[in-house]
Amino acid sequence: MKKILAPIVIIVVILVVLGLMLTSNYNKFVTQEENVDQAYAQIENQLQRRMDLIPNLVNTVKGFAEHEKEVISNIADARAKLGGAKGPEEQAAANDELTGALGRLLVVVENYPDLKANENFTQLMDELSGTENRIGVARKDYNDEVASFNRQVKRFPGKLLASIFGFDEKEYFKADPAASKAPDVDFGDDKK
Repeated sequence: MKKILAPIVIIVVILVVLGLMLTSNYNKFVTQEENVDQAYAQIENQLQRRMDLIPNLVNTVKGFAEHEKEVISNIADARAKLGGAKGPEEQAAANDELTGALGRLLVVVENYPDLKANENFTQLMDELSGTENRIGVARKDYNDEVASFNRQVKRFPGKLLASIFGFDEKEYFKADPAASKAPDVDFGDDKK
């Protein structure tokens, strides 16, 4: 009886140890995936804050630059695209488009010295600038969490466990490749 009991006990102990290791690794995946989701939610939070600020900024500029309708229209279109974007890749592309449209708005602002002195405009620009910084930090934090998660998914034994439990690599929040080029800015005095 003792000869049979010893191997059974050893097998049970090995199965318990493997079960504990499996549970620990699974829980680590779940925690890291939640960290990625939380970091992504912060990006969305800051993008929403930015989207909420933009109508106020546009309305302030409209009073000074009635004939700059194209720039204002581009901002509205880009803002709508960002609002409808799904996932990091689409949001990154829409974010880049909105950033470009806001850059063109700043060129318009340079042509209106009274607008730059407007207290509401100055306050909105400060808030928008702060939000842009927060977006940058949130994107970095998200990408850091994605890198940590993806390393876990790619490493052994994580790769085996990830495939068993359906954990897939996450997308990075990437900038549009065109964003690496400096934008062309025309400081000409010709107004439409």
